[in-house]
Amino acid sequence: MAFSLSSSSSTLFLTLTLTLFSLLLLSHQQQLPPLNSAEQESVYLALESINPEIQWRTLYPDDLCLSAPHGVVCGYLPNPNSNDTVFTPHIVELNFGYVLDSSDNPPCSSNSSFPLSLSSFSHLRKLFFYRCFTGSPVLLPSLETVSSELEELVFMENPALFGSLSGIFGNFTSLRRFILTGSNVSGGVPDEITKLPSLEQLTISGNGNLGMVEKGMIPNDLGFLEKLRVLDLSRNGLTGTIPNSLGNLKLLLKLDLSCNNFVGKIPEDLKNLQNLEFLDLGFNKFGNFGIPLFLGNMPRLREVYLSGNPLGGAIPEIWKNLRGILGIGLSGVGLVGNIPSSMGVFLTNVSYIGLDNNKLEGTIPKELGLLEHVNEMNLQNNQLSGGIPFSTPFVARIGGKLKLEGNSGICLDKSMKWSVDQVKGSLRNLKICSPTTENPNAALFVDGNGNGNGNGGVSLRCNWYLVVVLGVFWSFNLVGC
Repeated sequence: MAFSLSSSSSTLFLTLTLTLFSLLLLSHQQQLPPLNSAEQESVYLALESINPEIQWRTLYPDDLCLSAPHGVVCGYLPNPNSNDTVFTPHIVELNFGYVLDSSDNPPCSSNSSFPLSLSSFSHLRKLFFYRCFTGSPVLLPSLETVSSELEELVFMENPALFGSLSGIFGNFTSLRRFILTGSNVSGGVPDEITKLPSLEQLTISGNGNLGMVEKGMIPNDLGFLEKLRVLDLSRNGLTGTIPNSLGNLKLLLKLDLSCNNFVGKIPEDLKNLQNLEFLDLGFNKFGNFGIPLFLGNMPRLREVYLSGNPLGGAIPEIWKNLRGILGIGLSGVGLVGNIPSSMGVFLTNVSYIGLDNNKLEGTIPKELGLLEHVNEMNLQNNQLSGGIPFSTPFVARIGGKLKLEGNSGICLDKSMKWSVDQVKGSLRNLKICSPTTENPNAALFVDGNGNGNGNGGVSLRCNWYLVVVLGVFWSFNLVGC
């Protein structure tokens, strides 16, 4: 005989189960020791520093390991002074500043001050401030008294935070992640950062005053951080040359040095970064040495941006080993000569191509029209000529993100006029080709193995590319600084 429960029986059974679970959980909680009074008081003082307008002690009067604001995290750690398996509660994370509803950290006020009670947290592993210091100036203090167990130190978008990075780091042998963005901190990148052996992510970005010193350069020993996977020093006004030692960062996935004042030649040693996926050296002052040929030997590259540097020269034939490229920016770098057909053959995954504001000439290769995944192609403000070699479906798909204006010699085939009229953008302003205009629909490029892509291109499995490393996202950088 099959056994079945009535609706009322099922409800009763579920209620009894939940009640039993709650009693077991409560019993377990009652067996755990409370947070010690010194750490409890230090949490209150920290909360009152970042927002004195909220009555924290009234809102959270009980043990903060059992009831605390979202960003205050408690951990139960083994007691090293006990032979038994005894776990003692400690504050392990302090996250300040509202980010999202799903990450509802204690909100900061316009008159937040830096917490001075951090030395009480002997097991602190993460310290996070997001838009906390936005009003009255707040001096970045020395953090030498903060726990040596600290793994993450994050300051994001704190424009009223000023001072120097020099001297703030303690004995942070466990620090894996340091982020400082959107602050008023000055004094350059200190050498002491190179003595953080566990560092995996170093993001110091958008701090406009950081490079305003006599030697606002990258420390030569930065290449000794062997575990580094993300290095972002963009938008800081840094100067000098890029040290060759960066080529020692064999695990590096992302390198962003854009929007600074670096000069000289892009170091050949960067070719050693064989795991690199994202490279942005755009909008610096690198000299007239051409597009680095060693890029063709970095097959894991997914995004490459060199725009805004007076590199000069022709577009090199380096694309055969770069089939995974999704975004390439070579805008305003002084390029001359023709656009190689090989870009359309080998860059079959590409979503963005920026070759605008150069001195490129000749016709547009028909192979570019076979790129199935391209979503934006910017060829404007060059010296290109001839008819547009793209098919009607290609033009309709990209629409206004096919940018060709500023090329006085380019014209539109009369048969495409109706299709282009349906597309918003500058294509509608192109002149109609005369009967004598040479049509550039020549034979397709064929590689050394006799393989072309005249059969509609290669079928691809992906389009957009998004890398996640250590909780940090990056994607296409289509604009300048």
